[in-house]
Amino acid sequence: MNQFARTAVAVARADRSGTVLVCEVPLKQLEIADGYPIGKWIGNPKNRDPWQRLRLMQSKAPFKTVFPDGEDPLDVEYRHEGVTVAGLGGAHLMDGLGISLPVHARWDAGLLPLECEQLVESEDGTTGTQVDDVEVRHVSAERHLDAHLAWIRTARDTAVHTGAQLWERRAELFPHLQFLPRVEADLRGLPQVWVGPVRRRLGELEEAAAEWDPQARPEGPRWRSWVTGEHQGRRRDCWFTDLDGQQALFDTHSRFTPDEGRVHFRLVPEDKAVRVAYLGRKRGI
Repeated sequence: MNQFARTAVAVARADRSGTVLVCEVPLKQLEIADGYPIGKWIGNPKNRDPWQRLRLMQSKAPFKTVFPDGEDPLDVEYRHEGVTVAGLGGAHLMDGLGISLPVHARWDAGLLPLECEQLVESEDGTTGTQVDDVEVRHVSAERHLDAHLAWIRTARDTAVHTGAQLWERRAELFPHLQFLPRVEADLRGLPQVWVGPVRRRLGELEEAAAEWDPQARPEGPRWRSWVTGEHQGRRRDCWFTDLDGQQALFDTHSRFTPDEGRVHFRLVPEDKAVRVAYLGRKRGI
């Protein structure tokens, strides 16, 4: 537990922008080892200072649990070596940094491989599961931090904590994306737990659009994540008033989790851009 506290504090010092700690369960419910609840560690006077530091980091978190309402979303599950790991899954979803108690050799790594299984819907409306191999940034000791310092500095310098900030900084962060005016309300009303996943999806769309040559690839960019068109039965919900005042179909979409998050957009070859019309829960539900 002392190593965990030192590692968390080292991350906060490297960040210097208000690192927060979000846990799968309340800190006071942790069991460091069989028969050794965290309360025994807290009760030792020499541990009061590191405990207060951890409590301060957790109190600054914009949400208290990994997933909304303290429940895992029904459409995504993360596993490591066959064991469900909601906390590390949350770190991956939010494009953050996972931290583990160093109670087993499996946690002695700066990157951890995870299996991400989620419900997916095909263009014909049928639902199935898809399993992807992903990696999550991770620390369980101070020595793991070196590999993440460049990422921490970049994340600190381009930090976005709210959907409103995403809207206000859209031209800076996503110069190859265009947004319908109605998207402002979608972003300003974005639940906190979606800010990281939405930023990551928009960033992937930005990267794809920046590299896109419409003449060489008229079918569209090389996407960084799963992008599909909407199935016929739901396309009626994908019409929006475009920038020219005419109705246009924005049925192409990317997904984000937790919950059934969607980014609806269409290609604009003449501008070498992607135009976003909607951010939120799956259309028609």
